[in-house]
Amino acid sequence: MRMLLDVFGGDFGPLTVAAAQVTDLLSRGHEPADLSRQELLYSLDTVRFLPSVPRPGKVICSGPNYRSHALELSGAKITDAVQVPVGFAKFPSALAAHGDVITYPAGTKQLDYEAELAIVIGRTARNVKRADYLDVVAGFTILNDISARDVQFREMKSGMMMLGKNFDGLGSLGPYLVTRDEIADPDNLRVQMRVNGEIRQDFSTKDMIFDCGAMIEHWSQLTLEPGDVISTGTSSGVAIFREDPERFLLRPGDVMEVEIEGIGVLRNRVAAAD
Repeated sequence: MRMLLDVFGGDFGPLTVAAAQVTDLLSRGHEPADLSRQELLYSLDTVRFLPSVPRPGKVICSGPNYRSHALELSGAKITDAVQVPVGFAKFPSALAAHGDVITYPAGTKQLDYEAELAIVIGRTARNVKRADYLDVVAGFTILNDISARDVQFREMKSGMMMLGKNFDGLGSLGPYLVTRDEIADPDNLRVQMRVNGEIRQDFSTKDMIFDCGAMIEHWSQLTLEPGDVISTGTSSGVAIFREDPERFLLRPGDVMEVEIEGIGVLRNRVAAAD
């Protein structure tokens, strides 16, 4: 609990008391309806989600970190394509929440999806050893690294990547932060991306080139702070590298669902620009 309070950076005393009340009442045989009447439990369809970490100090996203995606990008052997973890920054202002409508940015015509497992840091740390990485992890969540491909690729010609990954809403994070003790093996989780119910990506985190421990060991050369998010990258199956990308790129009205076992389903609808 102390680690989660550090992540969210606020006074969660009332929330802690309420959680204890719920646990006590359920253990004594009270039904969920009783707790709802006491305003201790709420139906999910009556609440508005926020990003699972509302304002992280840093969001570090991985470049090619799945064997299938590295091959999809370059056709090269893995050892030739990726030597060390590479990444880019996503700004907190780009983050959206489960259930939010993602407005199609006016500056792009190629909106794409990327299903990713994300690690949430729980305490200040630097130079963490790979074997000790869980000591600094608060939990895990889901990131849909939504990308404006035409903008991204123009930027990459100049050796940078910023606007194409940081339009408002291009980083849906949630729906839940699942504590580290609830995930038996983050390096072996099934991940699925669906658009309008059609499976677009279906993979396991065991296909990562650099696992969660290696990621934290690498990125903790920077000081990591509570609430920082490290996203572990995506697999093959993104729209832009398919044989007919125009059929798979996102359009207004599309509904994206990212599901990771043990964490939940992150859902967002795309809307046309105002």
